[in-house]
Amino acid sequence: MKKILSIAVPCYNSQAYMEKCIDSLLEGGEDVEIIIVDDGSTKDDTAAIADRYAKEYPTIVKAVHQENGGHGEAVNTGLANSTGAFFKVVDSDDWVDKRAYKKLLGIMKKSLANDDGLDMLISNFVYDKQGAHHKKVMSYRNVFPTDQYFTWHEVGHFRVSQYILMHSVIYRTQLLRDCGLKLPKHTFYVDNIFVFDPLPYVKKMYYTDVVFYHYFIGRDDQSVNESVMIKRIDQQIRVNKLMIDYFDYSAISERPCMKYMENYVNIMMTISSAFCVLSKDEDNYRKKHELWLYLKEKNPVLYKNLKRSFMGVALSWEGKVSRVVQRTGYRLFQKIIGFN
Repeated sequence: MKKILSIAVPCYNSQAYMEKCIDSLLEGGEDVEIIIVDDGSTKDDTAAIADRYAKEYPTIVKAVHQENGGHGEAVNTGLANSTGAFFKVVDSDDWVDKRAYKKLLGIMKKSLANDDGLDMLISNFVYDKQGAHHKKVMSYRNVFPTDQYFTWHEVGHFRVSQYILMHSVIYRTQLLRDCGLKLPKHTFYVDNIFVFDPLPYVKKMYYTDVVFYHYFIGRDDQSVNESVMIKRIDQQIRVNKLMIDYFDYSAISERPCMKYMENYVNIMMTISSAFCVLSKDEDNYRKKHELWLYLKEKNPVLYKNLKRSFMGVALSWEGKVSRVVQRTGYRLFQKIIGFN
């Protein structure tokens, strides 16, 4: 029986929370395969837990063990081992909603039966921030037609706080292979590349207005924790530069796709610049300046377009006063969105 959906679960010393994640994914039954990628865990029983699930659910769960290569390499391994028609990444500290899960599987199953060439299935996710009274939901009902197929030309206007993350998307597996997706090893924040690189290949999309993915935020060691992001600013900038390198106006046939990808780079420039400023470190101020120079040299047209945007103007400023304004703006944005 061919699987409808392959789900890669990158795990690195994930003993404390991976079972909640996997148990939620098992609700998909025989329609799914769950590929648990033990990315060289050494400090706990992650490997043993993965093997136990594979033994208990041999027709659903695969356990793959590898030397530590980071989140991106674990996703690469999951994709290489997938047999499903569609592919999803679910991080080991996150989980999915049962009812939304069933609906998404139904959409994919119907798509395969009709052989209609669905490239990307989109749903909502929630920032499940520990201790927060209000959980911020990222929805797209104002952007995409609901419960129907559509193309880039039917995509509406994204708000500043609104963009597609890895948590939102399920890609057709063959599309990811056709675009040659390969995430860098030993690098954090590669989920942005996972979403970004395949976009020019996406022609047919479908959005359903349900909260499927619960994106947990709250661990002190989590990659999106503010202090951790400042500490790993070099990796954030590396991912930012890889996205700049990949962006090619001549290779993107659909103008609305091009505009969205342009905005995605703008968001990444904003994040990189903001954390350089938040660090209050002179060396990071220099890195911020060098990042904007890198963009200018690599893609002058993209640089010019981003500099005309509000965020581009605000974040490319230099000097003490501008950095105070930038920190204040970030705190306000953080409060509105509810991330990290």
